[in-house]
Amino acid sequence: MISYQTFTLANGLQVIVHEDPSTTLAVMDVIYDVGSRDEDPERTGFAHLFEHLMFGGSANIPNYDAPLQQVGGENNAFTTPDLTNYYISVPYQNIETAFWLESDRMMQLAFNPQSLEVQRKVVIEEFKQRYLNQPYGDVWLKFRPLIYEKHPYRWPTIGAEIKHIEEAQMEDVKAFFNRYYVPSNAILVVAGKVTFDQVKALSEKWFAPIPSGEKPQRKLPIEPVQLVDRRMEIEAQVPSNRIYKAYPVVGRYADGYHAVDMLSDLMGRNESSFLYEKLVQNERIFDSISASQTGSTDPGLLIISGQVADSISLEEAEKALDEAISQFVAFEFTEEDLQRVKNQGEASLVFGEVEVLNRAMNLAMAANAGHVNYVNEEAEKIAQVTMEEVNFWSKKIFVEGKSNTLLYKKC
Repeated sequence: MISYQTFTLANGLQVIVHEDPSTTLAVMDVIYDVGSRDEDPERTGFAHLFEHLMFGGSANIPNYDAPLQQVGGENNAFTTPDLTNYYISVPYQNIETAFWLESDRMMQLAFNPQSLEVQRKVVIEEFKQRYLNQPYGDVWLKFRPLIYEKHPYRWPTIGAEIKHIEEAQMEDVKAFFNRYYVPSNAILVVAGKVTFDQVKALSEKWFAPIPSGEKPQRKLPIEPVQLVDRRMEIEAQVPSNRIYKAYPVVGRYADGYHAVDMLSDLMGRNESSFLYEKLVQNERIFDSISASQTGSTDPGLLIISGQVADSISLEEAEKALDEAISQFVAFEFTEEDLQRVKNQGEASLVFGEVEVLNRAMNLAMAANAGHVNYVNEEAEKIAQVTMEEVNFWSKKIFVEGKSNTLLYKKC
C-alpha cells in the first residue's frame, strides 16, 4: 500500500505527495498526458523527439543537467504510446532544485534551433541503431501496421519513418509544447523524505505562476474489431528464425485485464509456463518462447514470441505453436497453477515498490489514468482473478480471425 496525499493548484496541475522519512532521497516525477498515439500520422515520432528537446534548455536555465549535477541529482525520461514521463532524484535537502528545474521548462522551453538540430540527429541515429541496423529491430516497425488498421498504435514510439523526424520544424515544436506541455495536462508527484506542507509550499512558489493552458481533448480513431487472421513474412540476415503472434486484448484499466495477465503468465512468463515446458524443454522446437501483454491504455495486444531451434523449419515450428496454443485453451489448469502466477504477480508488485522512485512513477501513472488509488488496487485485483475468468478470456482471445502472425526468416 502506497500512502499519498493530493492537492490541485489553481492552474490545474495535480500534485501528489508520498512521504517516506526512511530514505535520504527525494524524487520528482512529472507525467505529461501525451504519447505517440496523440501524433499526426504525417508527423510521427514527435512525442519522443520532444522528450529529447526538453533537455535542451529553458527560459532561465540554458543547461538543464549542470545545476542538477551540482546538487548530486540524477534525471531521465521516457516516452510511451500513452504518455511522456520525466523524473529526478536528489538528496532530500536539495528538492527545491528539482522544483526550479521542472517548473522552468514547463513554463517555457528555450526553443533553441541548435538544440533541435542536435536532438534531431540523436533521434535519427537511435532510429537507425535500434530499428534498422539491429537484428529483428524492425519487427514492430513493420508488424504494428499489420495489426492496427486505424488506431495510432500503428506506429512505434520512435515514429513510422525517419523522414517525419527529419522534417520537424521549429513551428511544429512550439505548437506541440503549447498544446501538451501545460499544467492542466500534467501530473506532478513528489516522494521521499519530504512533507506534505513542504511540497505544497514549493508547488505554489514554483508551479502556480505557470498559466494553466487548456487540456487537449483526445479523439482517437477506434480500431475496428478484427475478423480475419493476418500474416506477414520478413527475410533478413538474422541469427535464427523467429515467430511473433499478436492477439487483440483489453486495455490496461479495463475489466478483464488482470485475468488476461494471469493467462499470459500461465502461457509463457518463465520456464515453468505451458509453452516453455512443451515447446522448449520437452519438444525442443524453440530455443526460447514467451507470452505477455502490452499493457497499453487503449486496447492492446497479447504477444507470443519465440526463437526457433536451428534444426526445425519455420513451417514446423508454426504448426507446433498453433497446436500448443489450442492445447493451452483446452488444458485444465488447477487452482494451484493459478495461485503460482498470482504469487509471481504480487511479488513483482512488492519488489517494484521497494525504490521510492518506482512508487512515485506508479502514483503518477495511476493518476494519469484517471484515479491515483489504482496504484493500491493491483494486488486485490490479481487476487480476485478466478480460473473461470482465465478460461473465458482464453476461449475469447485464441479464436479464428483474431491472430496476427509475423514469420521472421533468416537468409
